[in-house]
Amino acid sequence: MHEITRLPADDSTNGWSRILPRRTPRPSLDGHIRADWVVVGAGYAGLAAARRLAENRPHQTVVVLEAQQAGEGASGRNSGFAIDLPHTVGSSLEELESSHRSMNLARAGIAYLKRQVDGHGIACDWSLRGKYHAAVSEKGVAEVLTPLAKELDALGEPYRWVDRDALRKDLGSPHFSAAIHTPGCVLLNPAALCRGLADSLPANVRLHENTPVTQVDYRNGVTLTTPGGSVSAPKMILAVNGFAEKFGFYKRRLLVFAAHASLSRPLSPDERAALGGVENWGLTPANAFAGITMRRTSDHRILIRQNIHFCPGFRQSDERRRAIGAGHKRLFDQRFPMLPDVGMEHTWTGYICLSRNGAPGFARVAPDVYAAVCQNGVGVAKGTIGGVLAADMACGEDNPLIADMESLGAPTGLPPRPFLDLGVRSRFAWELWRARAEA
Repeated sequence: MHEITRLPADDSTNGWSRILPRRTPRPSLDGHIRADWVVVGAGYAGLAAARRLAENRPHQTVVVLEAQQAGEGASGRNSGFAIDLPHTVGSSLEELESSHRSMNLARAGIAYLKRQVDGHGIACDWSLRGKYHAAVSEKGVAEVLTPLAKELDALGEPYRWVDRDALRKDLGSPHFSAAIHTPGCVLLNPAALCRGLADSLPANVRLHENTPVTQVDYRNGVTLTTPGGSVSAPKMILAVNGFAEKFGFYKRRLLVFAAHASLSRPLSPDERAALGGVENWGLTPANAFAGITMRRTSDHRILIRQNIHFCPGFRQSDERRRAIGAGHKRLFDQRFPMLPDVGMEHTWTGYICLSRNGAPGFARVAPDVYAAVCQNGVGVAKGTIGGVLAADMACGEDNPLIADMESLGAPTGLPPRPFLDLGVRSRFAWELWRARAEA
């Protein structure tokens, strides 16, 4: 039996959801219920797992418990990229084979999401626009973009090399030296996608929002206690990312980072003319920690995501967010000097779950418990396929992608705190200094 003493505590600052119409959440759990399956977490992994369980077992009942509201947690707070290609660059045949498996998994996740978006008419600004992977410095071009181009050649993947002048024409910003544009990335509003997935679950899935789990008992199946009731089921799928440790799994194996983003007000017609460039683009940085992720959305806003730091406590202060929002405005002004009067309308924090070795938390972790956690920063695609495959594994369904997921390994152990904190922050400071030219 485990007491869950640390719960999600996100605020209402998420810009992606604040620009959407108000939504009425599903009722919180009241009383005791029994189900054939219980899923904890209504992010990408949890919603995909619930949907897949319903597809595999249409005559059984599935209960989903979400501590917050769909789209308000980490899944609705990312930058809105469904990424199909690995960020890392390798050179050996083994590494290239791993890249193939990662691409197969990510693309399967994106395809599964696309079927739901089309089939249920989910309005989430789903746009197959590709993305720019950009470097600021010539060092970034030499150390990241050039090796990445060679790997894409080896993988037989299409891409377009974009030099400084062409990139300035595309983005409207003179800040970057070069980029590689790949065509398979989907841009979207992540909060809208999560809402739509939650509101289109099959009839045999029962979702309870604002229902945190406060206690779990693994004897005789699984019994989950919440503030208003409890759920008993023979089997559970855990899809709570960094909170998996609170449920007794992956202890000292998961790293939680806070990632901050800001979204501008919509650009006026005159400001859009001054900016120029193409509409609705996405850019990821050559160095994820020092660089800046950016979006230009279809409703003419600019998103800036920068300032990622170790945050095992899952808490950020409003004062810290205000300071980071002011920093985002300075970064915006450096990249878009032609838009001096454009302010940041929303600034928020989301949490990323990483493992030391980049492996997912995907496994049967107890006789009645399956996990789909830790997507290492590519949660839209990898979280979705992780949830699908966890459901297939739990149901005994034959899916060859399960082997691909398992081949990525499991999260390796971490040193105890406070040595972990010291090591992570030291490594992070070194990474920021080493890649300072990409800021």
